[in-house]
Amino acid sequence: MILAGDVGGTSTRLAFFTVEGWRLKLVVEKDYPSRAHQGLDEIVHEFVAHHRLAIEFACFGIAGPVQHGRVETPNLAWVVDQQALARELRIQPVWLINDLLANTYGILELEEKDFAVLNAGSVNTSGNAAVISAGTGLGEAGAYWDGKRYHPFACEGGHADFAPRNELEIDLLRYLLKRFGHASWERVVSGPGLRNIFDFLRETGRGEAPAWLIAEMEIKDPSAVISQAALEGRSELCIQALDLFISCFGSEAGNLALKFLATGGVFIGGGIAPKIIRKLDGQTFIEAFAEKGRFKHLLEAIPVRVILNDKTALLGAARYAALQASLV
Repeated sequence: MILAGDVGGTSTRLAFFTVEGWRLKLVVEKDYPSRAHQGLDEIVHEFVAHHRLAIEFACFGIAGPVQHGRVETPNLAWVVDQQALARELRIQPVWLINDLLANTYGILELEEKDFAVLNAGSVNTSGNAAVISAGTGLGEAGAYWDGKRYHPFACEGGHADFAPRNELEIDLLRYLLKRFGHASWERVVSGPGLRNIFDFLRETGRGEAPAWLIAEMEIKDPSAVISQAALEGRSELCIQALDLFISCFGSEAGNLALKFLATGGVFIGGGIAPKIIRKLDGQTFIEAFAEKGRFKHLLEAIPVRVILNDKTALLGAARYAALQASLV
């Protein structure tokens, strides 16, 4: 029995898996609000105590840089240590990996129905792959292709410097630098990043927010309100904010494709993309993705797909454990 976890700034999902015929089979799962708990060990204890299943292996994908089996989560006030989790579970070993690394492993468990195609790319493409996921934060990862199989690896590219492409984005950069001191891509391409873009446009006189919108943002998740108002065409300011968000998302996805030479494909993960899929499927995202000067034709040939299966990181954590235990 494998215990797997997908640990994010907003929610933590735990599940038990078995391996049958070289494939993972979900036994039971549950979601927990991350900020309602003091740490991952508290959630794990509650989940395991409730189900009382015999655990052989465990792996948790967590948002943050994992070093020596330990991570201080950037979007939660948690410190997670795999040895402490091993003591809690009374098993060895327990693996702690970056959530985007888990996402990348999880892609290998998916089927065609789990994707939406944004750019078909060239036929019979092969090579490295890249994954970029916008949610509470911005995660990035890659997979090296050795000619036979993929070898996923983690990175923290979402915290690299935001690179503006035009006068509007230069003004956005100035706004972010004044507000945060450092302007990373995560400050732009994430749920909080969409709110930052909205605030920038509003505070620099590029649009007005009606009273009903402000009222909704005070009682609901502001980023969700902004995106929904934009999708429904109820606010011109929200439409501007979402369009700029999507353009920046596409641009950074293209940057990642160049850095990893991801001719095997770019995968768009996270909780935001499926919710705004009809806007992502327009020209804005792919144009920004491919607009890389002399390398435009290279980018146009790269397949780009949105991951629709919200269990991908959970599957990836379970797959990682199964691989380490030589079960698959």
